[in-house]
Amino acid sequence: MTLEVQREGEHDFVGRNERGAEVRIGHKDSEGAFSPAELLQIAAAGCSAVTAEHLITRRVGDDSKFTVFLTADRREGASELDAVHVVFGVDVSSLDADQREALATAVDRAIDRLCTVSRTLKTGIPVTETFPTA
Repeated sequence: MTLEVQREGEHDFVGRNERGAEVRIGHKDSEGAFSPAELLQIAAAGCSAVTAEHLITRRVGDDSKFTVFLTADRREGASELDAVHVVFGVDVSSLDADQREALATAVDRAIDRLCTVSRTLKTGIPVTETFPTA
């Protein structure tokens, strides 16, 4: 799969995939755009949501809506995040305590096993850059 990020203007970029999806990228104060650090966090939350969707809808109901919230720890002035916290907001009031615990365990296990983004963040990978020199 080919992904690209193209500069559109000052602090204004568009990320694209081969399927025609686009996302605006800019500084953290850029109107209508995600910062790269926000996209990293969104990727973690999105991966968790996609991974857990079937488990949640099967147990809570096919029409269940849920939101995945996230925050990140970042030291003042640091150029990296220290932690990303993903929190599921889902109404589990129709489940008893044992069912809620079983669902939480199943969701955690699925994310730990299947979520590419979370697994990559936890293990860390090399990131390389290539810049033309001629």
